[in-house]
Amino acid sequence: MILRPVAPDVRETTEIGRYLRWLAARGRSFDDYAALHRWSVTELDEFWSSIKEFFGVRFHTPATAVVPDRRMPGTEWFPGATLNYAEHALGHGPGDEVAIIAYSQTRERIELTWAQLRDQVARARAGLARLGVGRGDRVVAYLPNIPETVVAYLAVASLGAVWASCAPEFGARAVVDRFGQIEPRVLLTVSGYRYGAKDVDRRAEAAEIRAGLPTAEHVVHIPYGDHELPGTLAWDDLLTASAPGFEPVGFAHPLCVLFSSGTTGKPKAIVHGHGGLLLEHLKNHGLSWDLRPGDRVLWFSTTAWMMWNALVSGLLTGASIVLVDGNPLHPDLAWQWRLAHETRATLMGASPGFLMACRKAGLDPAAEYDLSALRQLGAAGSPLPAEGFHWVRDTFGPDVLLNVGSGGTDVCSGIVQGGPLQPVRAGEISGPCLGVDAKAFDERGAEVVGELGELVITAPMPSMPVGFWGDDTGSRYRETYFSTYPGVWRHGDWIRFTPEGSCVIAGRSDATLNRGGVRLGTAEFYAVVEELPEIEDSLVVHLEDPAGGHGDLRLFVVLGEGSALDDSLRGKIASALRNALSPRHVPDTITAVPSIPRNRTGKKLELPVKKLLRGARPDDVAARDVLADPASLDAFVALAGRPA
Repeated sequence: MILRPVAPDVRETTEIGRYLRWLAARGRSFDDYAALHRWSVTELDEFWSSIKEFFGVRFHTPATAVVPDRRMPGTEWFPGATLNYAEHALGHGPGDEVAIIAYSQTRERIELTWAQLRDQVARARAGLARLGVGRGDRVVAYLPNIPETVVAYLAVASLGAVWASCAPEFGARAVVDRFGQIEPRVLLTVSGYRYGAKDVDRRAEAAEIRAGLPTAEHVVHIPYGDHELPGTLAWDDLLTASAPGFEPVGFAHPLCVLFSSGTTGKPKAIVHGHGGLLLEHLKNHGLSWDLRPGDRVLWFSTTAWMMWNALVSGLLTGASIVLVDGNPLHPDLAWQWRLAHETRATLMGASPGFLMACRKAGLDPAAEYDLSALRQLGAAGSPLPAEGFHWVRDTFGPDVLLNVGSGGTDVCSGIVQGGPLQPVRAGEISGPCLGVDAKAFDERGAEVVGELGELVITAPMPSMPVGFWGDDTGSRYRETYFSTYPGVWRHGDWIRFTPEGSCVIAGRSDATLNRGGVRLGTAEFYAVVEELPEIEDSLVVHLEDPAGGHGDLRLFVVLGEGSALDDSLRGKIASALRNALSPRHVPDTITAVPSIPRNRTGKKLELPVKKLLRGARPDDVAARDVLADPASLDAFVALAGRPA
């Protein structure tokens, strides 16, 4: 069901329309998104050259080619080219226009103009250079989503050094597990913060992280909250002099290291390059998110999620970015909508869980606040049920485009999502992103349409990782993405594409349920179960029968206030699943638990729970430091009959 068709004036009013007009003037015309996408994944040289030219990417030395060999892994992009990501992030805006607006529960609102941002980056650059930081050195940040973090990131990039960050709600062990892999030279940290109404002291964690990083020669303390951190260099002292400039680096030169969740093993240190993220984010933010100079982006994220890097890249388009630190639901569910009102946000990002919670609470933010500047509402992190699509359409009307996407840390961008040139269908993602040759494969490596399969990418894209840090032979990289289908990227999601090109993410493929030979996606369960008023949250796992039988399908639910899991509610859940999905979806057992285990980006952890129920030791299935609620595994440990 199409909830929002493509606007008739899309070619006159949007950035992708401007791009189509630009292409047409150069002899390339496309009737619709499908034709444009087909060209973008078959003619890689032409497409990515057009992105470079259209967005004005500046090479200090020219490239000798675009992509000489498209075989994966090991694709080389723009060989010979040199550039710098930070130069492009800071190259916009009259000096007196706002570049950053920052909200926090720790201190008052802060604004930085483009001139102030450029000045602070130049000062941080000089300070880091005085500490000996140069090309290839690693600088790590135990910092929240505040202006100083953006300044430091861009300063590090300007030097050709390498950035990595973790949010300060992470425990010391989780941080050292990540930062220790890349042997940093400088650590940036805070000593605490305020989360909602609660003061959080992080001095002990900062000290433990410092002790766990023997290569860190310097620790810089950014004052945030009420605590001091003795024996460190003060942030203001780092910024005493200015040294503007940008070190030209190769297209694949490391810009930042992002880390996988670490819920099922040591986090992978995923290296992204200057050129790959620059081109991918310009394409994504301009053509899909429709960002342009003067726009404002509000998307809650911590510094541990790739969405933080994507948020900062809003600066590449000349848009202003809104930083939010603290409890996103404090003092109430409407806080983020009030921020959108105050900042005149043109793009607001939200988790599907947040949108569904607003729907369940009966909020009508468009009636309560002036959100007339809002053109797009982005949703990512987990599948959004069809009811969420209808709520957005009914609440905001046809003028606000709901852009639901799915991607990941591995490419630091979207793989499938929407945009102004694509219709919005209830319960479906609009289709593959430009330049992303996304398909569904069956077990034999054949493309399937209309049925579930593995999400794969069959052509290279520039923001595929440069590699994993420390994986000198590339063996771990190849095993992670290319071992299932040689020469084809396997992303790890379970997806169904429709004949129209739209798609539905059905959950992680390693959590897919195999019920009597029929594979079922977990997202389908959650969309049905969590629509019931008695259920707040849920998780489903399937314990296979080694003899080949149906196995044991177990559903765990978090009950709403005043609800009880009795025979009546069990019957209601079973009936809802049977009627909405199929008899195969009816669980063998339904158990109430206090909370559902999630990582800090909100993803449900089906596989660790399954391993626990199979008898694995708790410490072997998930590091508690990376869980949103470290106690959320306890109920499952008890059900498995093991000590916590």
